[in-house]
Amino acid sequence: MASEPTKDRITCHVLDTSVGKPARGVRVKLELTPPPVNNNTNNPAHSHGHHSAAGAAKVFESQTDDDGRIKVWLPYSSATSSGEVPVYTLEDVLGELEAAGAGATTWTLRFDTGAYYGLDNTFFPEVAVVFRVQEGQHYHVPLLLAPYSYSTYRGS
Repeated sequence: MASEPTKDRITCHVLDTSVGKPARGVRVKLELTPPPVNNNTNNPAHSHGHHSAAGAAKVFESQTDDDGRIKVWLPYSSATSSGEVPVYTLEDVLGELEAAGAGATTWTLRFDTGAYYGLDNTFFPEVAVVFRVQEGQHYHVPLLLAPYSYSTYRGS
């Protein structure tokens, strides 16, 4: 019995409905959305932090494969950042959140549709899908995409 390749607990799939095929090579970012800060101070430093139970906000990136799927995420490192390359995994972050008792968390998938179609060829240069993640569950987020429309749902 062959073992199935490892998949992260959050995956996605992009189908280009304008051509009836998987959307290959779409860059996607996955971001943990920090919870709103609940404090009674007027100190701006307390309201603009990107921190969670897992420490600083974590961002992942990947690119859809030939079948339009992303099964595994890599830590994001911007072109302008310097220093060490991030080495955390999505499972590390989800595990830290669960260990800290964070409960449900909010995540955002950002699909770079402008680069996929070309900025002059699409109405939506980016599609952002915000969703809630419950501890211990797997989430598959399909995106049905065309130059002037999109639709998404929770897949299985």
